[in-house]
Amino acid sequence: MISDPGTPTLDQLRVFLTVVEVGSFAGAARKLHRATSVVSYSIANLEMQLGVSLFDRKTTRKPQLTDAGRTVLAEARTIYNGIDGLRAKIRGLLHGLEAEVHLVLDVMLPSERIVDALKTFREEFPTVSLHLHMEALGAVTQRVLNGSATLGVSGPLTTSIDGVERIGIGKVALIPVAAPTHPLATDGPHLPGAGREHVQLVLSDRSALTADQEFAVVGTRTWRLADLGAKHMLLREGIGWGNMPEPMVRDDMAVNRLVPLKLPDCPGGDYQFDVIYRTDTPPGPAAKWLIERFREQAHAY
Repeated sequence: MISDPGTPTLDQLRVFLTVVEVGSFAGAARKLHRATSVVSYSIANLEMQLGVSLFDRKTTRKPQLTDAGRTVLAEARTIYNGIDGLRAKIRGLLHGLEAEVHLVLDVMLPSERIVDALKTFREEFPTVSLHLHMEALGAVTQRVLNGSATLGVSGPLTTSIDGVERIGIGKVALIPVAAPTHPLATDGPHLPGAGREHVQLVLSDRSALTADQEFAVVGTRTWRLADLGAKHMLLREGIGWGNMPEPMVRDDMAVNRLVPLKLPDCPGGDYQFDVIYRTDTPPGPAAKWLIERFREQAHAY
């Protein structure tokens, strides 16, 4: 028994995998267009290099994997699949396809749109590595500007930014909500300023792009959260009131976990989305496909 196994060739692994697949040396020889003796010789050399027997040739006429053979089989498949994946990626690069796309999404983007885009992207571009980031408000644009994201789906910015291309891809309705036990959760309508008397939960911006800018903030007492999920949780627990994307609270309102508020100075409104990218790094084929998918979604969701 050897203590330091050798390095098998890809051809040896291919022969080994083919024998396992078809169940015989003769069948593997026919599939590979080789003589049976050549297949047997390749397997024997592979076993000698690794220092283990891959097939039990004594107790059965058909080659059966040994315990060592089953272990080698799993690793051989991983290696060969990796080579196939590498070749597919190179073919894509030769045709101008990106090796990877870094995508940053606004947390307000409805989950149905995110799932649709990611699932179909994986089907259309299996060789392109997609890196996903989720941010709020100006932090989306900040990632695109600093180059850590190729493409972004951003909410509204009050100022234009040089060097950033923007393409409209629809909107989502924001509505003020609270738990049914909250003081504002009455039939109303409330008088102007009623929201200022209670804690308003506000999504905060972790970037400097929209620092000191307020988005639909009317409360004098605010709790600032960087996570939309945390805001959602606190709202359902009756801790404060705030604006939320309608799709995210639709089920809550259907079962009366949250109720829409009738506040004259905070009626809600539309939150517009744009796909953004730097003009000096235009999108490649896979990123362009994502842009078109988001544009199509604007009419479907």
